[in-house]
Amino acid sequence: MSLDIERTGDGLSSVACSNSSTTNGTDHHRSNLPLKSLIAEQQLLLINGVVFAIGVVSGPLLIRLYFLYGGNRKWISACLQTFGFPMLVIPISILYLSHRRRWSSSSSSSSDHNKFLISPKFLLSAVVLGLLNGACNLIYTLGLSFLPVSTSSLLFSTYLAFTCFFALFIVRHSFTPYSINAILLMTLASVLLGIGQDKDRPVGVTDPQYLLGFLFTLAAAALIGFINPCTEVAFTKVATNINYSSVLQFQFCSAFASTLFCTVGMIINKDFSAMPREAREFGLGESEYYLLLASTAVAWQLSSIGFVGLIFCASSVTTGVFGATLVPVTEVAAVIVYHEKFSGEKGVSLALCVWGFASYLYGSYMETKKQSIYIGVQNEFQSHEHQLPC
Repeated sequence: MSLDIERTGDGLSSVACSNSSTTNGTDHHRSNLPLKSLIAEQQLLLINGVVFAIGVVSGPLLIRLYFLYGGNRKWISACLQTFGFPMLVIPISILYLSHRRRWSSSSSSSSDHNKFLISPKFLLSAVVLGLLNGACNLIYTLGLSFLPVSTSSLLFSTYLAFTCFFALFIVRHSFTPYSINAILLMTLASVLLGIGQDKDRPVGVTDPQYLLGFLFTLAAAALIGFINPCTEVAFTKVATNINYSSVLQFQFCSAFASTLFCTVGMIINKDFSAMPREAREFGLGESEYYLLLASTAVAWQLSSIGFVGLIFCASSVTTGVFGATLVPVTEVAAVIVYHEKFSGEKGVSLALCVWGFASYLYGSYMETKKQSIYIGVQNEFQSHEHQLPC
């Protein structure tokens, strides 16, 4: 998947996506991008990376806070991970007004005006993936309710291995030695947590519950590892002429489907009627209870926006590696905020994650350097070609 980014006087006007196969070990082909478009793409990649990082680090901490102070409704916690989707109306509306202004000032046909909305097929893929994501949120919540945040985050980083496995068959992603090294190191870091980690078990959690938390977290990692390349397929195969507004619309529909899935579960489990009582009994206070729910919804929605944005700008594997890289940050934050134990296994696991990320980052740097050299040679060749006498 290559990206065609147009820049105008008022900034990033559109980000269009054309279909192509993934052939390198880091991102999609970008050798045909002009230098300005490559810079604009990297800026969009950076923005999505920052948004993704904020959500990924703060989301698990807020959910764990909910459970620590008396919250025990799994469906509510799962629903919060997508309930913040209405906040997407603001950027989508801004992009629509910008699109409409450009359309009215040009001689484009009405069919070009209608291209702002995503196609029915793309919408259907968003709904299906949203339902899968709703199930993943519930499974992840069940695991986090029995595990410390630091252990859960490190264990969940195994989704990188699942992402690479499914990407190999679904999107035909190939890998460089640097990316393979990073995947192996990060996977080893997660497996290491299974050795003697019952000593950091939260108070009141039994052996079967701790084991269930371990298994639920692995199951959630496997499911999100499947969803990642499927999302990439939706962007590259299902959608046509995709731009960033299409990505936000996709996320809106996907999150709506996930929220609907969890809302049905809340109705069956009678969570709505139990919320006022849970709020009154919440350890931090009733008003703080609702503030925590709202903050959790916003944090997870930021994570989701950054997630689909990174897949759009790069690939599912790059998104997986970046997510695994944030594990040490989440782990350190959990140790500071909740005073969780930092065992020797977690220390080694942290070092392996950092090593793996450094390996992947170096591989990405080498790939970008090759592309820059290719673009420079191509531009020089074209300039010499224009100077030749007719």
